Amino acid sequence: MAYVINDDCINCGACAPGCPTEAISEGDNKYVINAEACIDCGACGDVCPVGAPQPE
Repeated sequence: MAYVINDDCINCGACAPGCPTEAISEGDNKYVINAEACIDCGACGDVCPVGAPQPE
């Protein structure tokens, strides 16, 4: 199950550098996760200051 970034995202970018598959990219108003590339590791959720990445 892939992670998704909810609307709590503050667009800080803390999640992207830690993603081992580079599945996270900057969207229009928040970062987004490519579900096909996500390996459900949770690294993004561990570094997010607002807990925006969540399991889908």
